[in-house]
Amino acid sequence: MTSKLLSTAFFSGLLCLHANAEVTLSKVFSPHMVLQREMPLPLWGTAAPGEKFTVSFRTQTKTVEADAQGKWRVLLEPLTAGGPDVLKIGDKTLDDVLVGEVWVGSGQSNMDMRASQYTADDAPLAKLAEGTYPMLRLLLKDAKATWQEATPQNNAQFSALLFAFGQALQAQLGVPVGLMVGAVGGTPSGYWLSEEMYKADPACQEMVRKLAPSYDYEGLKQKYDADKAKWDADMLEWKRAEAEAKAAGKTPPRAPAAPRSIGKAGEAHTGKIGSLFEAYIRPYVGFGIRGVLWDQGESKTNIACVDQYALMGALIKGWRKDWGQDFPFLYVQKPSGGGVAWDPANPLNARAEKFVAQPTQIPREPDPEYSHGLHLRLMDYPKTYMVTATDLGAGVHPVLKSSYGQRASHVAVNAVYGGKAEFYGPLYASHTTEGARIRIKFSHTGKGLDVRHADKLQGFLLAGPDHKFVWADAKVDGDTVVVSHPEITEPAAVRYAWSAQFPWANLFNKDGLPAQPFRTDRW
Repeated sequence: MTSKLLSTAFFSGLLCLHANAEVTLSKVFSPHMVLQREMPLPLWGTAAPGEKFTVSFRTQTKTVEADAQGKWRVLLEPLTAGGPDVLKIGDKTLDDVLVGEVWVGSGQSNMDMRASQYTADDAPLAKLAEGTYPMLRLLLKDAKATWQEATPQNNAQFSALLFAFGQALQAQLGVPVGLMVGAVGGTPSGYWLSEEMYKADPACQEMVRKLAPSYDYEGLKQKYDADKAKWDADMLEWKRAEAEAKAAGKTPPRAPAAPRSIGKAGEAHTGKIGSLFEAYIRPYVGFGIRGVLWDQGESKTNIACVDQYALMGALIKGWRKDWGQDFPFLYVQKPSGGGVAWDPANPLNARAEKFVAQPTQIPREPDPEYSHGLHLRLMDYPKTYMVTATDLGAGVHPVLKSSYGQRASHVAVNAVYGGKAEFYGPLYASHTTEGARIRIKFSHTGKGLDVRHADKLQGFLLAGPDHKFVWADAKVDGDTVVVSHPEITEPAAVRYAWSAQFPWANLFNKDGLPAQPFRTDRW
């Protein structure tokens, strides 16, 4: 009898403890955060199974009950911008909560690198980073991080690009802005979508199916093994040469590049598809946001037989589906720089290429796997907008992150928030053949087409049926450009600025934005 009483008391105590389990919020919610305005807002966390409690914010109060697994979720009705306010969840209180605009930044090093790594060479960024912005809030990718006010100390530790973007956006919109970053340097796009997103995407799977038969995995693997063996054999010799050079006060020789690993068609070369999405983006999924700013491309996809265009389509669609939001997706143009600016005296364009005369030789074609042509096509995806970078300075890590952030904010304000200013330079739209000449029609001509830095329009190539390109005569005619050559009577294709670098291409709109590279052929 005594044993039964003790047993009953023991289990009653367990139930009592279980029922009083602490109500928790997901780590993405904390004091100082920004909630997205003008849309239903999900909040979620854990509690004891079946536990009931209230969630209140401003004039709203919701009764919530945890499910059998101890999970709970509630939707707040759309909110207007403002604050600070207090969010109450059960007996928990989150102070200093703002409502405004929330953006997620992701990608590789150009999104990941901190403001403190750029301020020495980017005076506008250094000045911005010294400020305190009560209406700008930052959430680092660190799992232990909480929302922080934008102060000099916090600004310095945050993504340089995303901070510059958010500060400019907040100043223009006049409402609170929250920034959430999840980025890792040197990473391919294949790490940033889930494996399920990749495998469910018809375009990616069709590309693998078509290219797999011509993909010489065994041959590439043998070459890799040979390169790897040579690399390993040469490493000791290189380290010896490096040590000798340093001891003599000379510049060490460059290390040979480590060969890439090889993967089978449709599989990752190295690492695991989706690994960084699960680590850095999955915790954000569901948090109300306005959109995403993406900066990645140098490391391509890391998936054999799948290019950046197809994989980014799967990533964009997959993120939106998992989030349950059809949000705008902004991406920074790749490759960085390559062209001239409308006004070289503008600090925004301080690192743009210097204008030069058109070369006599036809330039080399860009890398087909890393060209403006491939990355420009990402704009074909719905509600996906490019941040033009050809006139902002080149380099693996472009120095003026303030310029990139300001340009991204300009695109957001006008493409996402309904501003009236032009946010692209002229984009190829179509062409027609008119006897011995080809007429190119453009979209985003803005206030009209214009030629800068020279009397003549430069940068256009023309080819006939023989597929041999020559420099063409090109003239602006209204919102079109007419291209011809005296020796080509049957023109077949036109290219513009078709090279990795094109400081001789000088077509703009009068809004001050550069025309983008294009080709009409698929030879």
